[in-house]
Amino acid sequence: MKNDDKASISLKKIICISLIFIFIMMASVMAGNVSFNNVKIVLASGYEMTVLTNKTKISEILDENHIILLDDEKITPDIESELSDNKTIKISKKFEEEIEVAEISETSEDITAEEILKNYDTIIEKIVVEKVKIPYETITKNVASGSGAKQDKIVQYGVDGLKEVTYKVKYQNKKQIEKKEISSKIIRKPVNKIVEVRNKQQVTTRSSGPRISYGGKWSYSDAELDLLCAITAQESCSSYTGALAVITCACNRAESRKWAYNGSDPLSQYKARGQFCYSIDTHWVKRLNGNYPSYVKQAVIDALNGKRNHNYLSFRSAGCASGVNIGGNVYFNAM
Repeated sequence: MKNDDKASISLKKIICISLIFIFIMMASVMAGNVSFNNVKIVLASGYEMTVLTNKTKISEILDENHIILLDDEKITPDIESELSDNKTIKISKKFEEEIEVAEISETSEDITAEEILKNYDTIIEKIVVEKVKIPYETITKNVASGSGAKQDKIVQYGVDGLKEVTYKVKYQNKKQIEKKEISSKIIRKPVNKIVEVRNKQQVTTRSSGPRISYGGKWSYSDAELDLLCAITAQESCSSYTGALAVITCACNRAESRKWAYNGSDPLSQYKARGQFCYSIDTHWVKRLNGNYPSYVKQAVIDALNGKRNHNYLSFRSAGCASGVNIGGNVYFNAM
């Protein structure tokens, strides 16, 4: 290679290096003229972030950091303005600022925040469980026929039901201001009262004829004894014990001062209004003339002669009252 060629190559290298050096110097000068700022951005959620930027316009800073202003948000300073001296951009909800302004305008300068809060007691919320009565319904059935006298017969007594109700209750100043039902649970279903309208039965008078004395206390004709047995069988004919319990109840009443107003003998007690089946229905009629088991008659005769198997004055069908179950009936109200 000739010396002239070598000299040409060296000159080109020097020129390239010089250009690179000049470019670096110019870039340094330009960088020195650009100002970067630490800007704090407070979002509406309360989150704060600090960004490094050479932008000075608010909109450009938001775009650079991919922050979009929503319709219900407001920015301070204004989005089209330049960055303020405190280098802080605050984004807030519009309605929050309106509330703050309203509170300031309505509050006197002489009243402190503590004094305002004293006028408002804390609302206390409690869960309350109550037992509520479920009233029973009365159902009336007309089973009477013809145009004769009528009478009401209760065939099923009503019992109120019970339910457990859970409420959410709010109190302020120790006073209930709100009560809302959350749930309910039935503890006991109500039992409807059932009343039947029936034909009124004629009272049967004592029949004439020979009378037989029993136990030295009471005397009855054969027809009256048959009536005693028919009524007893209608009340309970499942067993001798059950029949004896029914006639025993009538005898106990006949011997009790509490029931003296209904008569002084078992048949009078049987015929008392609204007490036994005699004045309530006519089912006992089909048992007249000996249409009952022999042990029913034996139980009646034994009771008339003084035999007893309990000391109670009242009974009802099993399931309608609490007491002692004898022959399918529950006995209560002891002498």
